[in-house]
Amino acid sequence: MSTHYRLNRLFNPVTRRCLDVAVDHGIFGEEEFHLGIENLPRAVEALVAAAPDAIQLSPGMSRLLQALPVRPKPALVLRTDPANCYGRKLPTQSFAFAVDEAVETALRLDAACVVVNLLRVPGADELTEFTLRSIARLKPVCERYGMPLMIEPLVFMPNEKAGGYMSDGDLKKILGLVRQAVEMGADVIKADPTTHTADYHKVIETAAGIPVLVRGGGKVSDREILVRTEELLAQGAAGIVYGRNIIQHPKPAAITRALMALLHDGLTADAAFTRFLA
Repeated sequence: MSTHYRLNRLFNPVTRRCLDVAVDHGIFGEEEFHLGIENLPRAVEALVAAAPDAIQLSPGMSRLLQALPVRPKPALVLRTDPANCYGRKLPTQSFAFAVDEAVETALRLDAACVVVNLLRVPGADELTEFTLRSIARLKPVCERYGMPLMIEPLVFMPNEKAGGYMSDGDLKKILGLVRQAVEMGADVIKADPTTHTADYHKVIETAAGIPVLVRGGGKVSDREILVRTEELLAQGAAGIVYGRNIIQHPKPAAITRALMALLHDGLTADAAFTRFLA
């Protein structure tokens, strides 16, 4: 069964780009990740009104999107893997794994895609094996049911340097993990931004035709996130997966519409800022 049917729900039919808003942070068990989504039902309703292409949720919270009687509605991207490596200190025993029957759950929830991590965390080498095993189990089931598999290659900085969950923008590290994700059968890649945005075309090249959505990283100013997004799109990115830069924004709907205008309407960063945020 072809995965293209569901990918058509994820990507805009004209631009073939996607804005996926990530609000799945609660599955990782860190209370500080709840900032901006303390009231998740209200947050999801506000995002739906702003009409991004997709919203990323965990199995237990997907009902907040799918039960809304509205049409058209953002596609559901289903987060499948809890983990405990996102705190300011690494636990003595780290874990990350895809939940049982993740693909079947995605089918019942009418998801357009499932997402799973591929982690490289200094001091927790076992997490790479855990996540590779999750991917290896998910991929044949995804193929059987035509469910697209989004793999998130995530390179962490050392906790003692970054003080907790922070991505490492080192190009070589990102390229190695992105290539591994493609080799494991990703249908979509959700990758870190590189330290130098001008290098991002190398990530696109490494993905070998698999669409790449860029993670948002830490919270930055409106102009910075818009300019960075414009530059990433120019480098060949197929879209973005932003969380904190949307859900922690004082006007989440406005920044969502500004980003959608960049992706789908051809606005520049300056024009999008003026129209939606000035």
